[in-house]
Amino acid sequence: TSAAKPPICPDLSASYRASSSTTAALEIFTSREGEILLKKYSPVGELGEFALALAESMAQTLGVLVCVTDRDYVIASAGPGKKEMEGRPLDMQLQSVIDRRENPYGETEESFTKITPDDTKEYLKQSIASILCNGDCIGAVAVCVKKQNTIQEDSLRQLTRTMATFLGKQMEQ
Repeated sequence: TSAAKPPICPDLSASYRASSSTTAALEIFTSREGEILLKKYSPVGELGEFALALAESMAQTLGVLVCVTDRDYVIASAGPGKKEMEGRPLDMQLQSVIDRRENPYGETEESFTKITPDDTKEYLKQSIASILCNGDCIGAVAVCVKKQNTIQEDSLRQLTRTMATFLGKQMEQ
């Protein structure tokens, strides 16, 4: 009879991040039983609770929908319509905005960027800012105004960019 081999890594706390130019970054974990587990790495996802608290603060103060995304999913959302956004995959329109590092603003349905494939774009105003970390675009902040309010374009853009910049700076630490 042969003796059982000890696992490569005794617990799930040890991980290794790997990436290549043709695939997404992955975290590689090993279980106690020696199984290899792969999980797509999301730098913005590391800020999950923090991003949610920031989104909730902004949503409560302004009465708007706030979404924080990585490059693939909405990782935090707060405000009116949050249930339709939380944890959903991003629409190709928003992925394109992130890829091009754009910061669009819109006040008409034609000018709005679809956040998720099911997004009905029922907004009065929308501002999106890319989250940059060490020169890489790792996600976005989207602020969508659903009810009439007094927030002006310049203020909404600046608040959205401030939130995105703040999240990017937190990732750099």
